[in-house]
Amino acid sequence: MSVVEQYARAHVLTDADLPEEEDGGAVPVVLRYDPEDDPRSVCVALPGRGSCQWTFSRALLEQGLRAPAGSGEVRVWPCGRVQAVVEFHSAHGCSVVQFDTKALLRFLRRTYTAAPAAATEPVAR
Repeated sequence: MSVVEQYARAHVLTDADLPEEEDGGAVPVVLRYDPEDDPRSVCVALPGRGSCQWTFSRALLEQGLRAPAGSGEVRVWPCGRVQAVVEFHSAHGCSVVQFDTKALLRFLRRTYTAAPAAATEPVAR
């Protein structure tokens, strides 16, 4: 199984400092999946000081592209027909990240090629 890493452009709203970009505030965000580390989780790395990184369920990301999903620290929901929002909460504040849905779908497809869902589910005993 191989690591999947994809760069996507996203609009980020946060109380942290982000680099200024010319195209309306879109910044590069890293989407990462490492089935050797945890086959059920994905990682989103946001730019800026300290380069904030969040790890959460791959299933949550997939569910959130169809309907609002999640509670607690990570929430995902569709935003119109072509965008999706991922909201991250911590003791330091909240970051709201808006992606093109196509980028997230392409990333998920690549993760399922690297490690199909059936291979990542725990074995019932």
